[in-house]
Amino acid sequence: QLQLVESGGGLVQPGGSLRLSCAASRFALDNYAIGWFRQAPGKEREGVSCISSSGGITNYADSVKGRFTISRDNAKKTSYLQMNSLKPEDTGVYYCAAIITTVQAMCASVPLRYPWGQGTQVTVSS
Repeated sequence: QLQLVESGGGLVQPGGSLRLSCAASRFALDNYAIGWFRQAPGKEREGVSCISSSGGITNYADSVKGRFTISRDNAKKTSYLQMNSLKPEDTGVYYCAAIITTVQAMCASVPLRYPWGQGTQVTVSS
């Protein structure tokens, strides 16, 4: 089973930046679309950004467009989420998922019954 490990979170002031990583421990990610999702305290998990298996197609939630950039390095079996101009409302636990599907399907909704990892905490606060 594909296992992903998220890292790179932390405490940052508003306007700051973080780069999250999503690494596969065993299997290659070449055929998988990857999605980043987040969950704020007391709220449902929501989609943030998705990228196609080749990296050629990306998708972003309106709330992060122009501030976040998703990328991937299939040779390193890793996806990245560069987050700039962070806002307090970006606070939450960030998770990644990898599914053999289209990027459109990946971003259409939060995957159900997915074996989520532990995620990485992002806190934006002054």
